[in-house]
Amino acid sequence: MSVTDRPFDLVLFDLDGTLIDSAPQLALAVNRTLADLGLAEADESVVRTWVGNGADKLIQRALDYRDAPEQFAKARPLFDRHYQACLLEGLAMYDGVARGLRRLQGLGYQQAVVTNKPSHFVQPILEALGISDCFALWLGGNCVPVKKPSPEPLLHACHELGVSPSRTLMVGDSENDVLAAQAAGMKVVGLTYGYNYGRPIADSRPDWVCEQFAELDALLV
Repeated sequence: MSVTDRPFDLVLFDLDGTLIDSAPQLALAVNRTLADLGLAEADESVVRTWVGNGADKLIQRALDYRDAPEQFAKARPLFDRHYQACLLEGLAMYDGVARGLRRLQGLGYQQAVVTNKPSHFVQPILEALGISDCFALWLGGNCVPVKKPSPEPLLHACHELGVSPSRTLMVGDSENDVLAAQAAGMKVVGLTYGYNYGRPIADSRPDWVCEQFAELDALLV
């Protein structure tokens, strides 16, 4: 595909709920943290509704759920230790992700990961899954001063890779991704299978809604 044929030059991907289903590992780390604090665990189905705003918010939501917000300072480092220990345990990509990333790479698209997950967790995940070479850049939630839904992480990625927001597509699974992309002046795809606090991603009005990762082919290939 020639440069003039491509509808975009850069595709930004969220990580959790978009490329990988990290809820099992996050739930395990959250529950080990709660157990350390003498608090009752939470079902994975509940933890899934807490994912998307970064680790700080995840832990705040877990502690609020157990009426123990005052334990945040103790819980936060506990969570990091537990998540590091189980980070790659049963880790898996969603169907079609590896094939789709390779296809876009072969067509000459630049690709980047823009996630609210702390950056020191991102590289080990991408490397363990064998997809790190698909991305020209990956940004964790601590790489710029503000996280999604601020547009700043997306605009930072565009600046670093020398691509206009108007030639960039954001692909994500939550309202945070949609709001960030809209504020950055770029088009956005909302994936239905990820984490969006229990609400349909269509309610956030992305430009396109896809039920499977492979549906991106219709836009990009």
